[in-house]
Amino acid sequence: MQMDRFLVCGLGSLGQHCVLALKEFGAIAIAIDRSPPQNWEIPNLPDLLEDLIVGDCRHNSVLEAAQIQRCRAALLVTNSEQVNAETALAVRQINPRTRLVVRSAKENLNQLLSEQLGNFIAFDPAQLSTSALGLAAFGTETLGLFDLDGQKLRIIKRQIDGVTSIPSKAASLPGSQWLNTRRLHELDTRTRRMIACAPQFARFFPDLHQWEPEAIVSAGNTLVYIEAIDSFSLQSVGAREQCGSTHRPLVTSTRHSREHRGVKALYRWFGNLKRQLAEFWQLSWRQQIRRVALLSSFVVLVLLFAGTVLLQWYYPQSTWLSAFYATAWLLLGGYGDLFGNFPPNATIPWWLQLFSLGLTVTGTIFVGILYALLTEALLSAKFQFVKQRPPVPAQNHVAIVGLGRVGQQVAARLQELQQPIVGITLNPDFDPTILPQMPLITGNLTEALAKANLGTAKSVAVVTDDEILNLEVALMARSLNPTSHLVIRTSGIRLEAHLTELLPTAQVLGVDAVAAEAFAGGAFGENIINLFRLNNQTILVTEYQIEPGDSINGLLLAEVAYGYDVVPILHAQAGKASTLMPSDDIRLASGDRLVVLATIEGLQRIEQRKLNLAARTWQVRVETARTPDAEFEGANAIARISGCSLKTARDLMNRLPQTLPFFLYKHQAQRLVRELNRLLVKASSISAS
Repeated sequence: MQMDRFLVCGLGSLGQHCVLALKEFGAIAIAIDRSPPQNWEIPNLPDLLEDLIVGDCRHNSVLEAAQIQRCRAALLVTNSEQVNAETALAVRQINPRTRLVVRSAKENLNQLLSEQLGNFIAFDPAQLSTSALGLAAFGTETLGLFDLDGQKLRIIKRQIDGVTSIPSKAASLPGSQWLNTRRLHELDTRTRRMIACAPQFARFFPDLHQWEPEAIVSAGNTLVYIEAIDSFSLQSVGAREQCGSTHRPLVTSTRHSREHRGVKALYRWFGNLKRQLAEFWQLSWRQQIRRVALLSSFVVLVLLFAGTVLLQWYYPQSTWLSAFYATAWLLLGGYGDLFGNFPPNATIPWWLQLFSLGLTVTGTIFVGILYALLTEALLSAKFQFVKQRPPVPAQNHVAIVGLGRVGQQVAARLQELQQPIVGITLNPDFDPTILPQMPLITGNLTEALAKANLGTAKSVAVVTDDEILNLEVALMARSLNPTSHLVIRTSGIRLEAHLTELLPTAQVLGVDAVAAEAFAGGAFGENIINLFRLNNQTILVTEYQIEPGDSINGLLLAEVAYGYDVVPILHAQAGKASTLMPSDDIRLASGDRLVVLATIEGLQRIEQRKLNLAARTWQVRVETARTPDAEFEGANAIARISGCSLKTARDLMNRLPQTLPFFLYKHQAQRLVRELNRLLVKASSISAS
């Protein structure tokens, strides 16, 4: 059946993880590879494949042998972008309906292929993992940052601290305004939505929505939520918490203040001049050439001045300008032009001729030195044009070990967030023009880690392409700074498991496994906008375009959220503006657009139409309505929140007390009770489990 068959071209690390992700969806996977791996990264992977074809996936005969005509999607994930592009063209010739999911970093080519081939999406595995790695290395409360319809959104993980002994300080701590005063459901607003909540001392987060809406925020709770923000700069986050009270002195005398400022300015000027001269004279041996240039220039200027004065004094009938030109001519080697006649001119005294000869010899030496220095400066101009890198931060910075493509993207991401960083590369030929604003350390690994002030670093991100080197660096970093936040890039599933066990406090990110979840989601037609990591689990920001026959078409957002265990964060009706943090009461229709936060399991449930009806175990008991208006509005609330017909709701309200004859999800039932109580209708929720 076409709806269940998927083709994976390329069985490298990414391809194997794609097969595993597809099988978690319950799909049939067929693979093509030129030469299957001798040692499978995922040991039982051959057993997960319906068929493995050895051959070149670019050839039509090989694709036809894989029955591409019956495949719902083709995941083209070989290590060659050229092979992936050629295979995409071949697949489209054979099957114009198959969805193409391509591994490619060429944005312009991807756009052109999408326009020409249709039903096409491309992902760059490095780019998919960059955001997760960068934010993990950031080591703060921020788990994710992305833009949605022009609105910037941030995923926050925040632990609520207890009240300190200083009330003013306690009030300024992040989230402290909620402590013991707000219920969890009250944190949901038009710009904020709760995702998860872990109780005190909990090591792992429960599933999405597995939190008690009526619970009061208490000390030790760890909250995860998404909120809209004005900008992506995180420098200001926590600024108020870090700032104490500041006092400005009163100005008692304007005149005294001006005099005082003038004296201070003079002292600063002399101090700066003294410091600059000292720094200049204490330059390293490599910069001694500057001293030579300065000395040569000084000697030439002194000789030029002395020669001009002497010639004008001896020939008073000449002008100062002519004396200056004659001296300059002598300094540039013009002695022979002025005194080259034989026999010598007797009218010019011997001492003046000797002085002129000295000017020529000395000028030749020192002017020659200046010429040499100028030539050397011109030959090394390309290095002089590179801006000098800033110094290594002393503390509270992120050390990035490995500046390949992934490392450079992580560094650039952290620089966008204005985070102090230092890059460490073992490549002596690293291009000096890359990331010029980043402090850079090259050379021996042990010395480089020491120079990076690793002992005072906030985080260490180990992102080289060599997994064994990553292991070595991670262990060295842990020994140098046991308290730093450690982020390790891996590609193998076994090494990831071993590292997680060996370093339980480190964040180990298998980039291929993370990327494979996005590729698998894309294969089913979803648009994966972004992703982030929560408790070593990938959360995908996924966009749906609702079509007739979709599993979520016609459902309330409450049913989608709690039945499939996803978090809706944006909804837009066809042709209308989008709404952030939409209400649970919206009923989806064909043509709607919906963006949700979901794990790979949540996407599987939507794809397989596995609505969690077993979780509908709550009912609502309605006792009395205080006024006729309350009875009328209560019926409207029941119909709106539960999804039943308005006639059913009015019949129920006309025969109170009543227990609603249908089951709801916990969050849905408790929200209905709160709304009814607000409308002066006495109600309560009842668990049937």
